[in-house]
Amino acid sequence: MNHVGDQEWPIRLFNRSVLKQRKFREITDLLGETRNLRCLDIGSDNGVISLLLRNRGGEWKSADLDPETVESIRSLVKEDVYQIDGKATPFKDGEFDRVVIVDFLEHIHPDLEFVEELFRIMKPGGKLIVNVPNIKNSMLRRFRLAIGQTDEKHGHVRPGYTPESLSRLLNGRFSCEAYRTYSKFFSECLDTLMTWGMGLVKKGDAPSKKGVVVTGSDIDRNRKLFRLYSFVYPVVWIFAALDRILFWASGYMLIARAAVRK
Repeated sequence: MNHVGDQEWPIRLFNRSVLKQRKFREITDLLGETRNLRCLDIGSDNGVISLLLRNRGGEWKSADLDPETVESIRSLVKEDVYQIDGKATPFKDGEFDRVVIVDFLEHIHPDLEFVEELFRIMKPGGKLIVNVPNIKNSMLRRFRLAIGQTDEKHGHVRPGYTPESLSRLLNGRFSCEAYRTYSKFFSECLDTLMTWGMGLVKKGDAPSKKGVVVTGSDIDRNRKLFRLYSFVYPVVWIFAALDRILFWASGYMLIARAAVRK
């Protein structure tokens, strides 16, 4: 039995995750106002991003690849959640004013085909927000690969994109208006440690197309572990804040806003 409320556990986890909080800030900063708009989010992990986006206003639908992920999102937002295959979607032509793609394109082979599908379902004047890994051949990445945190383990079919390759992917159907990177060395060190810890929590579970997804049942099974993490969270926050001293360095995540060309 799930002892944590359906909408309580993801918010509690979100409030203890500097990485998820930063991701959400980056998304909403480029997304802007959504009230009175028809919107779609794709790839929002365990659903907390979907929930928080809906709380900002607008009419939202959500979609993802993996059945476990889709069920996790549905447990939070209740309705208008769809499982897709990374090619076609069940949505109408010109349905959406805004589409948010969160850590999704790196999980699908036909990314160009999917961009064509996004073009089809967006209204003229629509805006697309895309969040993907930024390719960096760094010592930290090589260390992650050495300890088994490979692209395949994360469900990635490609390591990510550069600003140039993402722009080329979108070009023709969308025009890139803005992009930036975030999540630098110290944040990524934390992510490496968290991924290792969540791998232990989820050990024995069937692999997901979206890598490690933390759900309410995981929290129920490991309540003491999550309480311990909450206790050390202030230290985690301070460590992640050290990213600010690396003002010259690019981040490990890339986010962009593009306008549909219709």
